[in-house]
Amino acid sequence: MSERVIVATDSSANLPDSLVEELDIRVVPICLNIGDRTYRDGVDLTPTEFYRLLRTSTEVPKTSSPSVADFLQVYTKAIEDGNEVVAIHITPKLSSIYRTAVMTSQMIDDAAKIRIVDSGCSTMAQGFVVLEAARAAAAGADLEGVVARAEEMTQKVRFLAVLETLDYLYRGGRIGNAAHLVGTTLRIKPMVTVRQGKVELVAVLRTKSQAFRRMIQEIEREAQGRPVHAGVFHSDALEEAETLQHQVAEHVECVELFVTEFTPVMGAHAGPGLVGVAYYVDDDHCIEHEGARKSC
Repeated sequence: MSERVIVATDSSANLPDSLVEELDIRVVPICLNIGDRTYRDGVDLTPTEFYRLLRTSTEVPKTSSPSVADFLQVYTKAIEDGNEVVAIHITPKLSSIYRTAVMTSQMIDDAAKIRIVDSGCSTMAQGFVVLEAARAAAAGADLEGVVARAEEMTQKVRFLAVLETLDYLYRGGRIGNAAHLVGTTLRIKPMVTVRQGKVELVAVLRTKSQAFRRMIQEIEREAQGRPVHAGVFHSDALEEAETLQHQVAEHVECVELFVTEFTPVMGAHAGPGLVGVAYYVDDDHCIEHEGARKSC
């Protein structure tokens, strides 16, 4: 039997379960620490349970990288099942996960069969890097081909998010150029993105409706009439996320468009009420995959 490539990632990618299952993507859960308890992201604690705790608990949740053993379990099983692995992880500028993944890969006997890729981002933007790498693998690309597709995608993906508050980013030390807004008494909706591994302020809006319009304008400006792949994500704000999804569908031609919920570990940094969109512009080099090339 010929070798195939399996794609792995960490739970910060926020991928919908249906796509993880469909493309056989292996996910290493990040750890979430609340008080004296440790939870595996997406395994031991559902988003609903987490956001309920977040709104009521006086404890500040903290996140930590999976252990070497956690990575080894996923990587070695994937190598046994698929012979070769491309693991795509959150940028090392935001987390120690990538460095732990690299160290773990060097401990594997068949180290030549695994490649670790810096996604350059996080959230569903990272998810799209993972998805396109997995689609390339499913289409028959070899190890170098899957790595090349992932690295190409790191330059294409974008994301924008509007938050209820900057307090959670501030606590986690991931606030970038928006620090001056922390603690303000103004009723504002800060819109952020990640540039070069740092959370950066894009705009300050008065309402989420204004923020959604700004997001769509940004997507339209970059797309210039070309179709896009888009994923709307949220932290305990499904109704607003669905509103944004409908607005994106009305204004932009979409190859795919779905809604996914922030996993607890991402919600710990952003807080409840976040709504955002990750996207990239389609082009002639995109891998064809069944059912994807359709209008939203």
